[in-house]
Amino acid sequence: MGRMRERGWTRTLTTVEDPVVRLVCFPHSGGSATAFHAWAAVLPPDVELVGVQYPGRGDRFGEQLVDDVAEMAGRVVAELLRMPSLDHVLFGHSLGALVAYETAMLLRDMGGEPRRLCASACLPPGDMQNRDVHLAPDDEFWATLCALGGIDPGIAENSEMRELFTPTLRSDLRAHARYRPRAGTRPLTCPVSCYHGDGDPLVDEERITEWAGVTSGAFRLWVRPGGHFHVSTDVAALVADVLGRETA
Repeated sequence: MGRMRERGWTRTLTTVEDPVVRLVCFPHSGGSATAFHAWAAVLPPDVELVGVQYPGRGDRFGEQLVDDVAEMAGRVVAELLRMPSLDHVLFGHSLGALVAYETAMLLRDMGGEPRRLCASACLPPGDMQNRDVHLAPDDEFWATLCALGGIDPGIAENSEMRELFTPTLRSDLRAHARYRPRAGTRPLTCPVSCYHGDGDPLVDEERITEWAGVTSGAFRLWVRPGGHFHVSTDVAALVADVLGRETA
């Protein structure tokens, strides 16, 4: 049987007549573009929302997995450059923060540095707690993920569902664990905002400020309630901050 035809890496989640900025959102390990559907309802009318769809989930289930952050970013950039030209704001959660960072650097190298880079629930590039979690036996692997919250109990408690999703999750976590920034990379110049969920067991709050080193521009950190998956807490305020605007 031949390989399944690839469906592409981006999904436009809003219909905007005259957008002035494109907000591109990169999901966490195991996550899909649908993780950001709730953002559409709180966006200003001039912002286009694009969600990144990694292979192996949603409408790309069954496609060959990609476990390399730089390759992920390269595929996303190729699609963004085919879209109508707009300023970009990039938001990445956990693994997505690294893919967003690589995407920002590629866009910068092509003359279109994003307006802002936003990194959520992620240690600075090249660092990771529980780096070997993708190698753990299945029971330990799932117990670790469930302890974070954010895993649907219907999946975690169903052996057939677990079997379906395990390869995708392991691939994403392997990509995160293996990622290292390119040697000699010039800092970005755009502002960088970091978002940390209070009590997140995967991210040492004291280390997050090291993200400031990826840019010569402004850096800020917002510690929010909600742990590792804080992005589902007060979505309107988070989106407004990501866009650098006041909450309506």
